[in-house]
Parts: sequence; C-alpha cells; structure tokens
Amino acid sequence: MADAPRLTDDTALTDDAALTDDAVLTDDAVLAEDPVVRVRIDLSYDGTGFSGWAAQPERRTVEGVLSETLGHVLRLPAAVRLTVAGRTDAGVHARGQVAHADLPAGAWAAQADAALRRLARALPPDLRVRAIGIAPEGFDARFSALWRRYAYRIGDDPARADPLRRYDTLWNPRPLDLGAMNEAAALLLGEHDFAAFCRKREGATTVRALRRLDWERDADGVAVGCVVADAFCHNMVRALVGALLPVGAGSRPPSWPAQVLAAAVRDPAVRVVPPHALSLEEVRYPEPGQLAARALATRRVRT
Repeated sequence: MADAPRLTDDTALTDDAALTDDAVLTDDAVLAEDPVVRVRIDLSYDGTGFSGWAAQPERRTVEGVLSETLGHVLRLPAAVRLTVAGRTDAGVHARGQVAHADLPAGAWAAQADAALRRLARALPPDLRVRAIGIAPEGFDARFSALWRRYAYRIGDDPARADPLRRYDTLWNPRPLDLGAMNEAAALLLGEHDFAAFCRKREGATTVRALRRLDWERDADGVAVGCVVADAFCHNMVRALVGALLPVGAGSRPPSWPAQVLAAAVRDPAVRVVPPHALSLEEVRYPEPGQLAARALATRRVRT
C-alpha cells in the first residue's frame, strides 16, 4: 500500500499575546554575558507533515519549528540551537524524543514557569513538548543516551486493516510468520558492523550494538517490531525490517539477514521499508551521576 499522503500545510505559530515582537530581547551583548543553563526537552510528534528532524532550507522540519517556537516563547532574538537524541527521517514519528538546548540563564528563569503552557499554545498540533526543565549536570541528549527504542507496525490481515491507522502502520499483502522473523532477528543481535543495513556517511562509523530485535502481535493483531540499540545509523531500522519481511513471507530462510550482515555491503535485495510505520518510542539515560561519563564513552570511535 502506498504511503499516507504528506501534509503540506505549514502550520503557523498560534497567536499569543505574550509573544509580541517588541517583547523579544535584542541586546546580544547582554545575552552573551548571561550564564548559560542546559534545558532538557521531552517531545512527541507526528512525522507525516515534517521533512524529518534536521532543519533544512525551505523545508518544514521538527527542529526548525521547535527551535523557532522556543525562541519566541523565551523572548530570544534568534531561534534556539537544539541537540537531539535521534535525528529521525522524513515521515518518521516520535513518542519519546529527547533534545537539549543551552539557554541564557536569565531568559530561562524569566519564562520557566510558563514555558510548557506557552509552548502548548504556540506549537502546531502535530508537535508537542511533554516536559521541559533544567537538565542534570553532565546531560547530553545525544551522547549521554544508553539506548534508543523504536517500534515498527505492520498489518498483515486485510480483514483487520484499520484506515484510521494508515499514517502509522504498513499494510503487508501476505501473512507474516513472526516465529521465523524472530529466529532471523536473533542472529543479528550484538555489536557488529551494520554497513549492509546503513546508508554510508563520510567519516561515520556503522558499528552499532543491537540489543533487541523481536516481533509480537498487539491486541489488534498488528505485528509490532521492537528495535533497541545504543544508536542507529541512517536507514538502519527500516533496512533491518526490510530484510526480515521476506523471511516472514517465506521467500528467504531465517539465515539470510545474517548472511547479508556478514557481507558488510548493501544488498539490493534488502528493501528499505516506508518511514510512516516507524516511531521513536523511548530514549534511556543512566542515573544522573553517570551522565557525563556516558557521554565521554559514547564519543569513542568504534573500530
């Protein structure tokens, strides 16, 4: 089934009497002297109408909308620079995304109590900030994370296809054998070079530690894949799912995805599945006293 249509209507900021242009700070020198505080932001979004997380010229992105809105809410002279746990692709959703921003302490203190309420009024309905507050010492939304958990939804029973879930579920025309898919998935667990399942980026490693990859059916009979790793390279989750689908359909043996992994090169037989059925569900961090050490460890170059 074709992907759900993308929304093209760029949602404007909701009017807020407290967010007038003449209320925005314009004295850069004052801001430069202001101590900086790090703020953690927990957010969710429907990725259908966004061209992914990362800000791009002339594109509606999660980062672009959120950073601009934060700048207005905090009465700053420019958009806020954000660091995120997972840079989701176009069309991918998130329930448990985490970001951080380094903000002028004075500007944050002046707006902290009302920030969440004002963000709820100013953000479009497909993007919600669920929590915002001072981050613990040493916190880094990207590098302090222990792991990220994604979910991928596949409906394989045409009699139970729910049109109300078309924006977050892939409809597969044939029944899937989840037992065979789980057998194949177990062979991929551990730390490996996942080059066969990643879009290569110059200077970036494709070594990842895959902690969990398994499938089960929810109460509606939808096959839900749970994928957990320390981090993911570009297209990794969608390529892994694409390698497991032929196994579930019976056209490939359970050993095949592991053979693709061992080859360490992209296999044209592996289809990268559509993004709309993928959601970032959770990002897990260590205890506050271990955040800085985790960030340092994550920055090591995998070999």
